[in-house]
Amino acid sequence: MESNGLTQMLVIVLSVMIVILIVLVFTYLILSLKNRTKKTKIKQKETKNNKDVKATTNSSAYNKQSIFDFMEFDKVEDNMIVQKNGKRYIMAIECQGVNYDLMSDIEKISVEEGFQQFLNTLRHPVQIYIQTRTINLEKSIQTYKSKVKEIEVQYNRKMFEYNQMTQDPNYSKQQLSREYYELTKQRNLFEYAKDIVDNTEKMSLNRNILSKKYYVIISYMPEEASSDTYDQEELRNIAFSELYTKAQAIIRTLSACSVSGKILNSNELVELLYTAYNRDDSEIYGLDKALKAEYYDLYSTAPDVFQKKVQALDAKIQQEAVNVANDKIERIKAKSRIQKIAEEREESMDDLISQMAQILLEENRKQVGAEIADKAIEELRKEDMERKGGNANEETKKTTRGRRSTKQAR
Repeated sequence: MESNGLTQMLVIVLSVMIVILIVLVFTYLILSLKNRTKKTKIKQKETKNNKDVKATTNSSAYNKQSIFDFMEFDKVEDNMIVQKNGKRYIMAIECQGVNYDLMSDIEKISVEEGFQQFLNTLRHPVQIYIQTRTINLEKSIQTYKSKVKEIEVQYNRKMFEYNQMTQDPNYSKQQLSREYYELTKQRNLFEYAKDIVDNTEKMSLNRNILSKKYYVIISYMPEEASSDTYDQEELRNIAFSELYTKAQAIIRTLSACSVSGKILNSNELVELLYTAYNRDDSEIYGLDKALKAEYYDLYSTAPDVFQKKVQALDAKIQQEAVNVANDKIERIKAKSRIQKIAEEREESMDDLISQMAQILLEENRKQVGAEIADKAIEELRKEDMERKGGNANEETKKTTRGRRSTKQAR
């Protein structure tokens, strides 16, 4: 009985231990699964973060690139706008229109016929571009003010002269009245000029004064060239010649309908683009002010420092070389001039001595005596004549000797 009870106790303990072992195994499996899920979630988060970082970098790069794409042009050179890395060239023609409404019926018909002729002669696509600008009267005001300043100076000078004339009793009433008339005319001119400047400044405050500019845009693709063996420089030259020929043909045909045109140069093209991309700022801050302010230097890529230094040294060397060359030339000229004077003095030394002696005799005639001075002067003159005759004889002898030697050589 006791043995049976012991076995039962052992069986119960063993079963309990088996149950505990099974529970531990299940808990271990559950914890390992949780750890695995945590690790997978962390990895997924890291991959998402990396993807987000790449997306942000790609978006920023795209935004930077999209800014340059928005500009729609690469550069301006040779009176042309270059697009798509030299795959398209554009030239613009500015046209001065006519007031069609103020024309007579015959003039309107002639303008319409001329425009029809212009359309019929087109063999390539064109674009008509109209740009509205506010009138900037700043330059006109500055020129007016400079002119008014000159008139004011003349008016003040006239007033000063008239005041001096009134204080001088030598002037007659007629002369004073004439001068007063000139002074009044100058004063009226000065006041009229001041009124013009004031009215122009008041007009400049009105931002509703607009002007329209009309342009005909033509383009050229290097793909139109017959051969693919041209380099970039040759393609640019071909594009310029083609566009210039088309532009001149358009200007000639537009002249038939009383519309004049001109090809915009590089500076005018830059102003056109600046106004197109800066509608509001161009009214306040024009292209001239922007170029003078050099605002583009703040974000443009500067050249290498050593390259700038080499260029500055080359310019300085060239300038110094020019200065040294000019200095040497001036010294040689001065030397040759002095040498020539010395040679002339040496050749005419006897004549100069004789002339000086005659002058001394003339000055000291009273001390020496008139007869002695006259005789001495006559002897000096005879010696001068003999010496000049001897020199002439020597020259003739030299020429005859030269002729004889040339005859003997023959």
